[in-house]
Amino acid sequence: MTNPKITLTQGKTTKTVDLYSDAGFELMAELWNKVAFHNRLMYQPTWLGIPIIQYPDDIVMMQELIWKVRPDVIIETGVAHGGSAVFYASILELLGKGRVIGVDIEIRQYNKAAIKSHPLSKRIQLIEGSSVDEDVIRKVKEMIGDKDKVLVTLDSNHTYEHVSREIEMYSQFVSPDSYLVVMDGIQKALWDVPSGKEAWLNDNPLDAIEGFLKRHREWQADEHYARLKVTTNPSGFLTRPVK
Repeated sequence: MTNPKITLTQGKTTKTVDLYSDAGFELMAELWNKVAFHNRLMYQPTWLGIPIIQYPDDIVMMQELIWKVRPDVIIETGVAHGGSAVFYASILELLGKGRVIGVDIEIRQYNKAAIKSHPLSKRIQLIEGSSVDEDVIRKVKEMIGDKDKVLVTLDSNHTYEHVSREIEMYSQFVSPDSYLVVMDGIQKALWDVPSGKEAWLNDNPLDAIEGFLKRHREWQADEHYARLKVTTNPSGFLTRPVK
C-alpha cells in the first residue's frame, strides 16, 4: 500500500491525514477510544477473576507505574466490582509489601463478598462512604503511616466538581516521589459518541485536572503513561518531581 490516507468527515468538516504519520496514529487512537467506549469494551476484561473495568493498555501502564513507585499504600476511590483493587494488590504481592485502601460510596454486598473471599484480600482494606466526605478523609489518614509511600488513583464520580474536590483532598496523601492518577479524562472527548452525553464536553475529569495543574504549579502531568494513546487517562498521571 503506497502512501495510504485516512479521511474523517464530521458534519461539514473533513480531515485527511497519512495513515502511518503521527497525525494518523493520533486520529486512529481517537476513533478507537470512541468506538471502544460506545461498545463498552472496558467492561470486558477481568483481573484474577474479578471485573476490572479498564482497557488493557491502561492496565499495563498502571503496572509500570506501581512497579516503578513501589508504594506501601495505594488509595483507590471508586471500587465498583473490585477488579482494580485486586489488580493493584497483585502487583503489591509481587513486590512483597503494601496494601490497597478502596473507597466507594456504595460497595454492594456481592462485590464486597467477592473481594473479601479473594486470595489477595489480605492486601485490601475497604471504606464505604463518599470519597469527599471529611469523615472518610479522616479514616484514610488514620490508615496511613508517617513513613508510608503513597500512590493515589481517583476513579469514582466523574463530574468536574467531584473530581476537582477529590484532587484537592487526596493530593495531600501523595508522596513527593509518587503519583496521583486521575482516571477517565477521556470523557471530554466522548460527548458526541451515540452513548455519550453532551454535558461531558464541559463537565469532565480532564478539565478538573487542567484546573488543578494551573492552581498548583508544583504538579505536572507525566505524558509517558499516555504514550500508547489508546487510553481513558490522557494527562491523568500527575506527579511532583523531586528536585
